[in-house]
Amino acid sequence: MFWSYLAGMADACCSPPPLNFDPHRGNKAYRRVLWAVLAINAVMFLVEIGAGLAAGSASLQADALDFLGDAANYAISLLVVGMALRYRAAAALAKGLTMGAFGLWVVGTVIWHAAHGTLPSAFTMGAVGMAALAANAASFGLLWAHRKGDANMRSAWICTRNDVLGNIAVLLAALGVFGTGTGWPDVIVAAIMAGLALQGASVVVQQSTIELKARPA
Repeated sequence: MFWSYLAGMADACCSPPPLNFDPHRGNKAYRRVLWAVLAINAVMFLVEIGAGLAAGSASLQADALDFLGDAANYAISLLVVGMALRYRAAAALAKGLTMGAFGLWVVGTVIWHAAHGTLPSAFTMGAVGMAALAANAASFGLLWAHRKGDANMRSAWICTRNDVLGNIAVLLAALGVFGTGTGWPDVIVAAIMAGLALQGASVVVQQSTIELKARPA
């Protein structure tokens, strides 16, 4: 049941905005908020990927997938929504394939760390995990005023709220690494998060492929 709940969150938050969604029909304040949270998510994706590699932490790299997915959603909403429907579906397909590639990379990283028994830096995991939590809290605060708007506004707020769970999982993994002196807590958390990311990417690829086939080129 818990896995189904997490999988449902991944599907909902990884899915691109509906093709009839146009943020330019909304108020300018909301568009500014979307640009702000897009920047926050893009920066934190790079930070977590870099820190994960430097610290030898698979869970940090897995958590970065959440930031990548959110940044891609906001970019699709803001940058390609005015284009023809096939271009929007193609952008969503590119997002799904990119997320899938990163997800497979994280799976490979998990297997490598598990096989070699590496010990990630618990301090770096904790510090970057806190920074990621602060970034999502900032996005949460920016989106708070729009949480009762239309379905798209509400979904953006809900997904940011759900991302906090991933940040907390990384912090728990850091505590586990520190407490046990092994890398297994990091590996286990990363494996779960990578699995959810791959499932979300699969949903996006399937949905966008259907939309591309349903519309004339």
